[in-house]
Amino acid sequence: MTQFLIVVATVLVMELTAYSVHRWIMHGPLGWGWHKSHHEEHDHALEKNDLYGVVFAVLATILFTVGALWWPVLWWIALGMTVYGLIYFILHDGLVHQRWPFRYIPRRGYFRRLYQAHRLHHAVEGRDHCVSFGFIYAPPVDKLKQDLKRSGVLRPQDERSS
Repeated sequence: MTQFLIVVATVLVMELTAYSVHRWIMHGPLGWGWHKSHHEEHDHALEKNDLYGVVFAVLATILFTVGALWWPVLWWIALGMTVYGLIYFILHDGLVHQRWPFRYIPRRGYFRRLYQAHRLHHAVEGRDHCVSFGFIYAPPVDKLKQDLKRSGVLRPQDERSS
């Protein structure tokens, strides 16, 4: 039971970590060089932004190794990071960005809200004035639209498409 709680807690902490990394590193001056590729149109399977996933995978691999050899709790934390990575891959890369071989656009509920929130994140050109930096939690869409309108970056066509 303790191991399960460690995994669940790690998934929750990873959402806070991902929010922070996305908001202040990826959209900041240090990380925009990689993340910019995610905000630009392209026709190839991979983008420079995918290197962030590689960084987290390397960290998880190190924790798996150290946990297996010396401190088992780190192994369970690495498993939580890996579970979060799988959730991210399914929700963000798959559902929101359609980086899988079939298309599905949710019509209602949590998945619709998540889809709309991240589409509003991409309604802004550049790294400034974006909203909704989480990958599992999505703030209410109406609040995000208000924030974008207040900053002056939401165009009428963006509001209709979300």
